[in-house]
Formats: sequence, structure tokens, C-alpha cells
Amino acid sequence: MKNTIITQIYDRVQKNYSGQAFTASDFFDIGEYKAVSKALERMEDEQKIRRVLRGVYYCPKYSNMLEEYEAPSPHEVALAIARNNNWTIAPCGNTALNQMGLSTQVTANWSYITNGPYKKYKLNEIEIIFKHRSNKEITDKSYKTAMVIQALKIIGRDAITEKHIRIISNNLTEFERYTLMQEGKQTTSWVYSIIKKICERTDENVQSRKAG
Repeated sequence: MKNTIITQIYDRVQKNYSGQAFTASDFFDIGEYKAVSKALERMEDEQKIRRVLRGVYYCPKYSNMLEEYEAPSPHEVALAIARNNNWTIAPCGNTALNQMGLSTQVTANWSYITNGPYKKYKLNEIEIIFKHRSNKEITDKSYKTAMVIQALKIIGRDAITEKHIRIISNNLTEFERYTLMQEGKQTTSWVYSIIKKICERTDENVQSRKAG
């Protein structure tokens, strides 16, 4: 194994993965699996990176406020696992609510729907759970669209308020709103009726800002 492989991987880690999780598959354009894996192991031995799960690493980022190195977020670890397994995922349950700014409740379980198998991973005291779902719930949908749909489902048709709609609207870009309207047509009718309200409200917000 050439040291240039370690140098290339470490340069990319510092540039693109500071404070984030990654796996060997993120560097297969640099070298073959065996070479990349050995490079990551050597970097771990040299304490340049840390391993959080089998095959999952992160580059510690120092927090001046906490005066210690930050651990990677469960969400970043979930994304790394999904990339490594070529799964499509989207947050569901309370994880979706947190990611959409609809809840600040701290949860010990981070849940995702996936087109892959049902899997559980233990990250210290936190569980990362992947729940297999039918293709229609996740395939051919953007990450944001799938997450919005899951958030609406966990809230429930009769519990959704104008505040929920406003918060979701404020977390969508114009392109994400357009994509949501198109991709949301394949979901259940009551969810799509809320999606239309979300996108219409955002339209009003945009028009109001333009008018101002």
C-alpha cells in the first residue's frame, strides 16, 4: 500500500468529512477495497480518525464551546451506512419530526425507512434502526419528499395544525416544494391534500416577500 493512498484519503476526509461519518466505499475511486481499508485502519491507529461502528469512521471535530471533540451525529452515521450499502433511506417517526424542525424531543432511537433490509445498529446509548418499506414509499422520491410524507404520517391526519404546515413550509426550498408536489401524487390522498397546503402556503410566503 502506498502512502499516497493514505494522503489522498486523509485530504478528502479533512475537506469533505470533517465531523461527519464515512466508510471505505466513499474512497473506492482512490483505491481498491483492501488498500482503502488498510489505509483507514492505519489512520485510526495514528488517531487521525476514529471508528464508531464496524467499518464506519469519523474525523473528530473539536468544539470550543464543549472543550472536547464532538461525536458524529446518529444521522451522519445513518447516512454513511446507507451509502455503504447502496440503500435509499429517509427519516421516519420522531426522527422525521426532529429533522423537519417539528420536535425538539431528544430520542434514543433514530429511525429510517429503507429499501434495504431491517437492521439495527448500536451507537453508544443510541439505536439506529432501518425499517424496510415497500418501494412505493421510498423509491423514486427525493430524500426531502419522503421525509415530509413520513413526518405527516407520524403526526396523523386529525392532529396536523397550521403551525405544522408553516414549519414544514419554511424548511423547503422552491425546488423542494415543486418536487414535493410532483412526487407526492403517489402517496395517500389525505397526505397529498396536506402537501398541497404546505406548498400553497410557501407560495404565499414567497409572494409576500417579493411584494415587500
